[in-house]
Amino acid sequence: MKEQLPLDEQFCFTVNETHKLFNKFYQKALEDYKLTYTQYTVLLALWEEDNRHLKELAYILSLNSNTLTPLLRRMEEQGWLVRHKPKEDKRQLMIQLTEKGQASKDSIQASVRSCGACLSGLSEEEYRTALLFLQKINQALRED
Repeated sequence: MKEQLPLDEQFCFTVNETHKLFNKFYQKALEDYKLTYTQYTVLLALWEEDNRHLKELAYILSLNSNTLTPLLRRMEEQGWLVRHKPKEDKRQLMIQLTEKGQASKDSIQASVRSCGACLSGLSEEEYRTALLFLQKINQALRED
């Protein structure tokens, strides 16, 4: 049997450290907008396709609706989005960007890019390779 790896060679330790560093990165990039990382991912999903069902948004973001609902309520109070029920089916809840949510896209993404200078050392190929590797790990962990 192989001897135990030192802590700094443990995959889980490195992933956890990366997670913490990304949280700091996004906290800095989003502080002027008073957004959390999770709120930012909501905006990203709505910028891709606006006016989504709550269940679809929860699925895309891998969040439970009981986690997402209070987050959306806060975002609505801050003017980023509105929640509404369509006339044809009042049981559904739709999430739609406000003008503020739509108009802020470029400046928020510019802020994230400017803070992303630390990632500028990665080539496009390295970025894609790392992304595919992490997606593969995520898929394997979901199947477990």
